[in-house]
Parts: sequence; structure tokens; C-alpha cells
Amino acid sequence: MRSFGNAFDQATRNMGRGPGGPRGRYGQMGGTDRWGRTPGGGVPPFGTYRWSGTDGNGRAWNPDMQDYKAESQGSSRYGYSNAQQSPVLYGSTTGTKAGGIVMIAVGGSIALIFLILFLASCIASLPESPGALWIMRAVFGLFTAASGMITGWGIKLLKQVGRFKNYSRRIAGREYCNISEIGSNSGKSIKFVTKDLERMISKGWFRQGHMDGEKKCLILSNRAYEEYLQIETRRQQSKAEEPVKKEEKTQENTKEKEAKNEKLAPEVQKIIDQGDAFIRKIHECNEAIPGEEISAKISRMEMLVDRIFDRVEENPQSVSDIRKLMEYYLPTTIKLLEAYEQLDRQPVDGENIQTAKREIEATLDTLNTAFEKLLDDLFQDTMWDVSSDISVLNTMLAQEGLKEDGMKK
Repeated sequence: MRSFGNAFDQATRNMGRGPGGPRGRYGQMGGTDRWGRTPGGGVPPFGTYRWSGTDGNGRAWNPDMQDYKAESQGSSRYGYSNAQQSPVLYGSTTGTKAGGIVMIAVGGSIALIFLILFLASCIASLPESPGALWIMRAVFGLFTAASGMITGWGIKLLKQVGRFKNYSRRIAGREYCNISEIGSNSGKSIKFVTKDLERMISKGWFRQGHMDGEKKCLILSNRAYEEYLQIETRRQQSKAEEPVKKEEKTQENTKEKEAKNEKLAPEVQKIIDQGDAFIRKIHECNEAIPGEEISAKISRMEMLVDRIFDRVEENPQSVSDIRKLMEYYLPTTIKLLEAYEQLDRQPVDGENIQTAKREIEATLDTLNTAFEKLLDDLFQDTMWDVSSDISVLNTMLAQEGLKEDGMKK
């Protein structure tokens, strides 16, 4: 949702200025407001207002929610609207609150009455009909429990209304908000807050409320939700195109490699193909073996071996320098990785298994050091060529009398 939030913030910023001139306390309204006053004629009852664009029928105005009071009276209890403003995002909880109070009052009264009757029946004794006494106790106890449940349900409703007010204050007039932020001071878990918000949406308390796909963000307006859907659609399309682009890139690399291979001698090409097979096997072992530490070692090994064969491909004359690598080091490396993979799959982790795994991990470090040195040695010819070129360059500069003019070795 962070990407949606950034995009939506940008969209609302682009809409945040009216046409022509600076933005004043009432923007550039023209005509009168809903109270029949001209711009600058007074302060509306719910704080200052700012320009937010046009809706086709006139200029729309949104409340500055920093000055907004969530406890204001009437239909603007949790939001503000008229025909030329954004729709009310919050529903009224007056009916629910009243119902909760009635349930507490009625349920509590009935529960108290039947509790007194139940206690009286426990004290009283009817020696002539003890069975009737037990029936009375059961009836009184049942009604007491039922009335208590009604009272408890009323208390639950009032608590939910209180949480709704708290959530609304945390949202502070925004059209979207992370659920973790909404419930940060509620003392409830994220899971509870998420379900609580879903129930409030179903009750219509958030009139245009929606959850994002991962249920990590509450979106309070249809406009913001449509923006989110558009961004999510583009993201899914981009995600779906990634494998295609990756495949196209792989095909391009394959074609380039095939073009290079056509220029290589058959024996050199054979060694490079074998090297590619070793690299694929190292990658497969890395995928099969969990653990960040050993995975990092295997990934580095894969990179080093790949660079070695890239260098051989660039300089086929160095193929003789990797003969031991091909005949012994790489086959032994694959054998060790397969052994580690087999040990790691065992249901137990005994002392022998742990010792063997530690030895293999240490050997991987040794092999990586050796591969680094081999890769460095493959550039020895290049180093000689560079040194020779620099020596010739310095000689020529000295002969021309240019070396002392700021071009010293």
C-alpha cells in the first residue's frame, strides 16, 4: 500500500490548487457558501476550507481536518458534505449507541429483578413441593442469565461505537490509512482491528469503506479505492510482464552467446559448455539448501565460476589454465554440495551430521579463495599487456620531452 499511498498523495497534490491566483482561506469561490455568506465573510462551523478542484457542477470544498472536531453535532458528526462537497465518509452511530444504552438499561433491570427472585427462591423452602421450588430456581436463573447476555451485548455495542470514534480520530480526515496506524493506541491486535473495521464497513459506519487486497490499509472513499484499483491493476500487469521480459532477455543473451560460440574452437566450446553445466548444478544445489550463511557462500562460488568461464570465453588461450578446475575442483565441489544437501534433509541433526556440515562449509570458504586466485591469474596476460603499454607510453613521452610537463609516471 505504500506505492498506492504515494501515488494517491501525488494525485491529490496535483488537484490541490484552484485555477488562477493564490489559494486563500476560501479559495476563489465566487457566489455564496451554504450559509449564504460570501468568501471572507466568516468562518464555517467546522474550521477552514481549502480548494480541491471542480466536480462539473461548481466548485467543491473540503474541510481542513486539522480544525475538524469529530464530536460536532448533527449529520456532520464524523464528516461534512453538501451537494457541492465530497460525500460523507462516516455514517451515524446514534442508533447503535441508543440501542446499546436501551439494552443495558432493560437487560440490567430485568437481570436485577430475576437475580433477586432467584436468591429469594434459594432462601425460601417449600417442603410440600420441593420439585416446584427447583423449577422456579431454574426459571429465575435462566432469565437472569438471558438478561445478563442482553446487558453484555449492549456494553459490547457501546464499546464498538467508542472504538469507531477512536479510529475516526486516528484517520483524521484522510481517505486512506494503514490499519497498523489506526489501531496503534487501541491496545488491540492488528487482527482484531482488521475484523473490527470490516464489521464497521458492513454496518455502513464507513459509508464508502474498502480494504486493500492484503487487508493492510483502510480506504474510505470510492475515489481513493478506484485509484488503488488502477494502481494495483498496473502493478499486476507489470508483474505479469516480468517473466516475458526475463525470457526475452534470456533469449537475447543466448543468441549473443551462440554468436560468440560460433567463433570459438570446438574444444574450447566443449569446455565452456561443461562449465555452464557445473554452474547450473551449483545453482540448483543452492536452491535446495536452506540457510543464509551457506547460501551466501554458494552464491559467491557460482559468481566466481561464472566469471572464470566468461574470462576463458574472452581469452580462449587461457583454457589450459583451468584444466585442474574442470577435472577435479568442480566435480569435487558438486560432490560436497550434494552431500551437504543430503545431510540437511535428515530428520535428525546429530553430532556426526553437524560435524560433516561444518567441514563442508569450511571447505567452501577454501574453494572460494582458490577460485578468486584463479580468476585473478587469468588476468595476468592482461596485466602484462597493460604494463608493456604503459612502459612504451612513458618512453615515448620522455623522448618527446613531454613527461616532465605534468605527466609523470
